[in-house]
Amino acid sequence: MAHTFRHSAGFGKRIEYWIIGNMLKEGLDVYVPMVDDDAIDAVIKRKDASFISVQIKARSRKVVFGDAALFAAIPHEKRENYWFIFYSERMDTMWIMTSEEFIQESVQNKTGKNKGKRSIWFNGKNTKNQTEHCKPQFEKYIANNFDRLK
Repeated sequence: MAHTFRHSAGFGKRIEYWIIGNMLKEGLDVYVPMVDDDAIDAVIKRKDASFISVQIKARSRKVVFGDAALFAAIPHEKRENYWFIFYSERMDTMWIMTSEEFIQESVQNKTGKNKGKRSIWFNGKNTKNQTEHCKPQFEKYIANNFDRLK
């Protein structure tokens, strides 16, 4: 069955809701904004009554080999109580990092149409074996649950 543009375009939203559903299953108190005009996909109320904002980014299994965990052209300046969740469908891997960690680990484009935007490439590749793997410097951000957000 061929996938339509609508199927591809909806991928990010489907993964957002899947991740939010997993957060709820873990007992997090999650709120979803009606409008996404400030790069906030979810707001979490912590046990101490403080709030954090979360941006969810996802890559489909259908991306070009080698790009399974490439997240590019992300506009971002440091924000307090702001977190990223990155998910690669092909690698079935999730990374969680703070705004500050993202800025430290990402690269910022110096020229071109995406000047000032940030990119992070969590994966390396083995062309001979046609496999993709997490780069060692990013392994510390791999998450199998949402404990870092609690």
